[in-house]
Amino acid sequence: MGLRERKKEQTRRSIEDAAFRLFEERGYQATTVADIAEAADIAPRTFFAYFPSKEAVVFGDFEENFAGLATRLRERPEGENTFEGLRAWIGELIDSDRTVDDHEAVRRRLVCDNEGLASHERHIMGYFERLIAESVAVDLGDAPTDLQPRLIAAAATAALMAMQPDKDDKDHKKGRPDAESLAQLDDAFAFLRGGIAALQERRAATS
Repeated sequence: MGLRERKKEQTRRSIEDAAFRLFEERGYQATTVADIAEAADIAPRTFFAYFPSKEAVVFGDFEENFAGLATRLRERPEGENTFEGLRAWIGELIDSDRTVDDHEAVRRRLVCDNEGLASHERHIMGYFERLIAESVAVDLGDAPTDLQPRLIAAAATAALMAMQPDKDDKDHKKGRPDAESLAQLDDAFAFLRGGIAALQERRAATS
């Protein structure tokens, strides 16, 4: 990473740190973009060069995570199905410590307490759901808009959302899933893999 990129990353991090500090001190609704800019020692226009809205600061890791999963699923090795790729990506996040986020405890409280942010989170998860549907469609030889890939992707997204801790879950305050949550996710993925395999077998038998 070059000097310019490092400075941009430092500015982005400074904005996030200032925003979450103010969200915790004043509350999400009472904090304005101007407040965040002042606390980060930047101009409001600089804020918008990094984030399109106040909501976007709360979910600042979305674009990086989405791009990472898109690459992982679209470039998965031959013979690896969607849920093997998705589970491997989750494992890579955990192993790299990228799931450890100093702001996660505040983020979960904000989402739990603010319906607008909860709605925005569901909107973001819609992007992941469509990405998973696209990958499942490749497994099945379907179009991403066909019913089966969309149903399977919706179930996978529900499983991922169920891993999110509530605002009082101290065991998840740093954003790292615990062993029980991962085991439940593995069970859900095993069920979905079985569903894909059953569809593939049924289609092969009738072709």
